[in-house]
Amino acid sequence: MTRAASSGRSDRLSAVTASRSRPPNAPDFRGFDVEEIFGENTFGYSEMKARLPKGIFRRLMATIETGSELDSSMADAVALAMKEWALERGASHYTHWFQPLTGLTAEKHDSFLTPSDPGRAVTEFSGPELIQGEPDASSLPSGGLRTTFEARGYTAWDPTSQAFIIEGKAGATLCIPTAYSSWGGEALDKKIPLMRSLHALDEQTRRALRLFGVESKRVKATLGPEQEYFLVAQEFYYRRPDLISAGRTLFGARPPKGQEMEDHYFGAIPDRVLEYMQTVEAELYRLGVPVKTRHNEVAPGQFEMAVIYEEANMAADHQQLTMSTLRRVARDFGLVCLLHEKPFAGVNGSGKHLNWSMATEDHNLLEPGETPHENMQFLFFCTAVLRAVERHQDLLRASAASSPGNDHRLGANEAPPAILSVFLGDQLTDIFEQIADVGAASSSKGGGLLGLGVKVLPDLPKHAGDRNRTSPFAFTGNKFEFRALGSSQSISFPATVLNTIVAESIDQLCEVLEIEVGNGVEFSDALRKVLADEVPAIRRIVFNGDGYSEEWTEEAEKRGLLNLPSTLDALPRLLDEKNEALFGRYGVLSKRELESRYEILLQRYFHTINIEGETSEEMARTMILPAAVRHLNELLRTLEGAEGAGIEVGGVKRLAQEAAGLIGELEEAVRALGEQNAKEGGDDLGSKAQHMRENIIPAMNAVRGVVDRIEKVVPDDLWPIPTYRDMLFLR
Repeated sequence: MTRAASSGRSDRLSAVTASRSRPPNAPDFRGFDVEEIFGENTFGYSEMKARLPKGIFRRLMATIETGSELDSSMADAVALAMKEWALERGASHYTHWFQPLTGLTAEKHDSFLTPSDPGRAVTEFSGPELIQGEPDASSLPSGGLRTTFEARGYTAWDPTSQAFIIEGKAGATLCIPTAYSSWGGEALDKKIPLMRSLHALDEQTRRALRLFGVESKRVKATLGPEQEYFLVAQEFYYRRPDLISAGRTLFGARPPKGQEMEDHYFGAIPDRVLEYMQTVEAELYRLGVPVKTRHNEVAPGQFEMAVIYEEANMAADHQQLTMSTLRRVARDFGLVCLLHEKPFAGVNGSGKHLNWSMATEDHNLLEPGETPHENMQFLFFCTAVLRAVERHQDLLRASAASSPGNDHRLGANEAPPAILSVFLGDQLTDIFEQIADVGAASSSKGGGLLGLGVKVLPDLPKHAGDRNRTSPFAFTGNKFEFRALGSSQSISFPATVLNTIVAESIDQLCEVLEIEVGNGVEFSDALRKVLADEVPAIRRIVFNGDGYSEEWTEEAEKRGLLNLPSTLDALPRLLDEKNEALFGRYGVLSKRELESRYEILLQRYFHTINIEGETSEEMARTMILPAAVRHLNELLRTLEGAEGAGIEVGGVKRLAQEAAGLIGELEEAVRALGEQNAKEGGDDLGSKAQHMRENIIPAMNAVRGVVDRIEKVVPDDLWPIPTYRDMLFLR
């Protein structure tokens, strides 16, 4: 074996051996009591009640439960109790934990330690330190809200989300969920707009409930996100520059077996993966995150977890904790968690389904009940949601365009298409058709019982409608499931959009109802009239068929529905006049704040594709081409030796010609990609982003096409990077 071949074997095949033999290095949570550990690392209500004076506890709970104004005079008492609790749990530092416009979380740690007498120190944490922090605002994305030299930013304590402890091997840190704003008060984070939208939804929904004769302290949006992810061995990850830099594989030939056998979905969870999942769950339980389900997903190496519904602000914080915990714990098992929407071509990508509803303190407002045609309150709120989706398809689509990663899956046969439609199921569709046709509904289709034809098996309650996995926005029993989100994105902005558009819809419906009632019309009659007037206009958004089909694309166009297939098609819609007016009317985002989000997302698109383009060129030049040349050299040496011995080796000659041809194709494709990478694409950000889509992406695809063909002919011991077969099936 040549030196080159030996080097190749040690590079890649040693990684296969290492990935299989790496022992776990994780905490042992076997036999833990879920009830006992749940929330033990959070400064939750029980801790607050035990440690705070009764009067302060009651005032703080009033703020949390009803959204009343925070009384800052109680901050010193809360800070003292929080500090004592954190010190008891081994914390030496605290941080204002916030969610900047990177889509991730950020933190700056400060010690509790304060010097006192010479050579001595005490631990201190005051109310002002709890309420406000001052991080640098110049180096985090602001989309033009701050210039580089304007560095001041503020973090503000969010009392509605519980403080928590993050433990490390050498200590612990108290994390205080906070909002993040500029010196001028503009929102520089995901949390402030979300909380503003929750206030708007609460205000308008309680207004509607009063018309129904219902008084509620507060209406909350509830969220239950589902998180899909891939796991790969850490050894493979570090041997793939594309995974390190781009989070996805830029090259990789499809293996003989992918997901065609459909044997991974809901299959037995591999041992190491199950141990990893159990450890992640234990960590999240301790942080008060109500993890509910875990299972194998469709693609090999792909998995999913989901949580029980929570109040939206808390759920958004917990979702960020979930993503960071998935990533952090994986390393203890010799794994890397990939949250990219499409880390592997040819198999399913990863999404994040956002289950959304709204509820009072004791009732889910989207619960249809046994006879939904008679449940006028449910029909009102369901109509409001449908109306909101119909009028704001563009905003919902743009809210799922947080990165170009989602472009690889939206509209494919693995994810909901980029056309926004609503699946209602047979029962609700029938009810709304009755309202549209005759002005009122008089019956509801029943589900009945499902007999399985075996006496020992029970008859199962049958739902009144099936599920539709091709719908981007589906009613699923007592909630709506927004399925177009990408796996890596924060859920805060999609939730902000949902809350705001539904608040507007309820506001406008209430205005009509109030006028009718003010004119002496009975409320029940006014409500029927409003529903009868509204439902025909929203019929076009309801679709229960196959969202992947070409027929639906044609039908959607006839209905006048938007089709925004890519990030660059969707993002400009954020700045439409109607959307600026919407966010401004409810105080969710100012015009400047909305423009900043657009600029940041556009910049993220540009930087993401730029990184991918340069990584693709570098890997092809320094890894793939040399491997192909080594392969050709071995073939040429074989030919030379055979000719000297008088042996006919026509097959080897044909292999050499094939290799030489592929090398020529790859060199030409890499050179073309390099030329495009060297270009800026224009002076403004929009032109640069268009250059990425129109020139860099096609040039990358051309390089990949050749590389994946070369992988099929270069000997295994010469191939320099782990293959799909290695990464997807060795767990």
